[in-house]
Amino acid sequence: MNKKAILEGILFVVGDEGITIKELMEVLECDEEEIKSVLTELRKDYESDDRGIRISFLGNTFKLTTKSEHKAYYEKLVTEAHTFTLSNAALETLAIVAYNEPITRVSINNIRGVDSSQIIRKLLARNFIKECGKEDSLGHPTLYKTTNEFLDYFGLATKDDLPKLNIKESPVDNSEIELYKSNYKEKEETAN
Repeated sequence: MNKKAILEGILFVVGDEGITIKELMEVLECDEEEIKSVLTELRKDYESDDRGIRISFLGNTFKLTTKSEHKAYYEKLVTEAHTFTLSNAALETLAIVAYNEPITRVSINNIRGVDSSQIIRKLLARNFIKECGKEDSLGHPTLYKTTNEFLDYFGLATKDDLPKLNIKESPVDNSEIELYKSNYKEKEETAN
């Protein structure tokens, strides 16, 4: 039994969904070290210049992907009408979900300051986000989180690969509080 050939076929069959090491261990009835060894061998085969695909680790799974150095040819194949680009509003909504998941639509709306219902529906349809339960609050609103397709689209292996946010909180302006206190004291003193 040629496990490298079987693994190649499995990667082809699972397509965009990919497959985890644990799933490969179950299917091939091998231990983790043997799976990693066979994956490494197959990845080396694909690194050759005469190959058009490679094995990538994206969204916690291994999958066959095209080589980025051939991107110009793939772009010729796909017409403008079939390509999918994300609007700024969709990118903003995705970022909010990714950094705050699980999150409700109302919370997304509050952060963005506008209604996001239509964008959420489009992101659900594109499978960039998914419903992941209900919040335990009044009305039990739906919670959303990102998917493996989101990770694939942005070339991330895990959510931990997202850029770290450097948020600096602005200092609290106490001038109004101090003004109130000083006015209050003045009134108290003049009353005596």
